[in-house]
Amino acid sequence: MGQQQVKVIYEDEQCLVVNKPNNLIVHHSYYARNIEETSLTDLIREQGWIEASPVHRLDRKTSGLILFAKKAEWVAGFQLLFENGVIEKKYLALLRGHVETEGVIDSPVKNDRGNYKEALTKYKCLEQFERDYLIPPYEKQRYSLVEMIPVTGRMHQLRIHANKIAHPIINDPKYGNRHHNHYFQNELGIDELFLHAHSLKFRQPFSDQWIELQEPLPDFWRRFLT
Repeated sequence: MGQQQVKVIYEDEQCLVVNKPNNLIVHHSYYARNIEETSLTDLIREQGWIEASPVHRLDRKTSGLILFAKKAEWVAGFQLLFENGVIEKKYLALLRGHVETEGVIDSPVKNDRGNYKEALTKYKCLEQFERDYLIPPYEKQRYSLVEMIPVTGRMHQLRIHANKIAHPIINDPKYGNRHHNHYFQNELGIDELFLHAHSLKFRQPFSDQWIELQEPLPDFWRRFLT
């Protein structure tokens, strides 16, 4: 895995934005301390950005855009974007069932310490699908491609919120529907989580430049979409 090349989407003097593959931890934290594997931060440092530090997190199973500061002393400047709510992250998720056009999920989420924190997610259904998958008790299955915007940034927020509205994300081992997960894994041969951070918009705090980035869906999505 040490040979894996991380795709750099954007770079300037203070930061870089990269595309994180599914099933890769961002960095070794207290919660990932028993995982002896290469992290995204390790790979980026191996690629030449020796002091690079992530500004925010993505779940191990989630793919997509993530912002790194090139030096530790610049992290705080970028983190202010999140604290002040002036950075916009959009995700694409494949959810079970047909989701209503759009809505807001306002439901507390437990943090690392087990305390509930307010959490808010906006969502919009982009496309609905019907598939002839035999998953009892039904012979046809419904799915929705949904854009999700986390207004707050709690751990597992989008995964918990999708479950909260009874439309869990496909292949979510913790909050998903096991019958659908098994079908995707055993019949379609896809075991990655269908959650991708596809869009990032922010004003670079050091250069004041407006940055808008998008990253297309990983290849395995095509096996479902086509």
